[in-house]
Amino acid sequence: MTSLETTFRNKRVLVTGHTGFKGSWLCEWLLALGAEVYGLSHRGDFPLFQSLGLSERIKHHQLGDIQNAVALQDFIQDAQPDFAFHLAAQPLVLASYESPVETFSTNVMGTCHFLEGMRTLQKRCVAIVITTDKCYENKEWLHSYRENDAMGGKDPYSASKGACELLIASYRRSFFAPQHDSPITIASARAGNVIGGGDWAENRIVPDCMRALIDGQPILVRNPVATRPWQHVLDPLSGYLKLAATISQHSSNDLEFLEELTSGMNFGPQTEANRTVCDLVQEITQHWPGPWESLPPKGIKREAGKLALSIDKAFHLLDWGPTWDFSKSVEMTTRWYRAVHEGAAAIAITQDQIQQYAAKLDNLTTTQP
Repeated sequence: MTSLETTFRNKRVLVTGHTGFKGSWLCEWLLALGAEVYGLSHRGDFPLFQSLGLSERIKHHQLGDIQNAVALQDFIQDAQPDFAFHLAAQPLVLASYESPVETFSTNVMGTCHFLEGMRTLQKRCVAIVITTDKCYENKEWLHSYRENDAMGGKDPYSASKGACELLIASYRRSFFAPQHDSPITIASARAGNVIGGGDWAENRIVPDCMRALIDGQPILVRNPVATRPWQHVLDPLSGYLKLAATISQHSSNDLEFLEELTSGMNFGPQTEANRTVCDLVQEITQHWPGPWESLPPKGIKREAGKLALSIDKAFHLLDWGPTWDFSKSVEMTTRWYRAVHEGAAAIAITQDQIQQYAAKLDNLTTTQP
């Protein structure tokens, strides 16, 4: 039995946003670890969630809005989780320009409702609240952002996630362990641009590429020189799981160590994976050939140009590092879409990729980032 299996087998794990892209991958992995998964999400019609048949395979699946504080609190009480992962969010930069109020309401107040719900739980639970690398005040500089850099964000999405981090820190310091006599421990996790099979969101480069390749059309790229810390979805998920497992293994007597663990943690790729959108598209077309072209800049909403995360903290405190490099991440992502397009079952290839990843993870000796 692996260390993650030892932690999560037969444990009750609550996942908000479980029907989304990252949530679906997390639920599939948790099921493989033997966990009892309880999921709450506002929509159940996301393609990956449906193709994996997760509504019939997790312990309890409920549709509900995290902006409904009473319903969310009731769900937390019903689940009585040992672990919780809060992923539910409005996750798109461009959508935040169209719906800024909804973005702030979902991402900030939804998180506040989640934390309030956790306060009512009278049992030990480790909760990981997922934000994003875009929570940092982006100064377009070349060096990587560290966990103690300033929060911020120019667009509504990024600003909402910066506000989330301030909210999490406030609740952690005011109500939760390790500072207070509470059975609940709250930590935040920040990841970069994740890629992987089954993401069909609008205005994301990988889904845009896959739709074009499936339709036999040129890939249209709106910001080819933008740099992002690309990583396969399983890499940050492994970080979230390891962070939760490590916290659960330490008592409140380890106050200084728990302070470090819970005060924000970056999970990004190695420096070599900080590549341009152009690099990503060219790598994709190595595995699924097709033409691409740049869109003219006129009328494009502003997105960050340069963005990278320092993962020194995760390396030193968790002995964590990314398992798949840039090329492998793009290869596995493209292989998933192409295989499903050619008739493979999504559940089979998803489970196979989790098994491949976990096998390498178990045998991996991390190296300093």
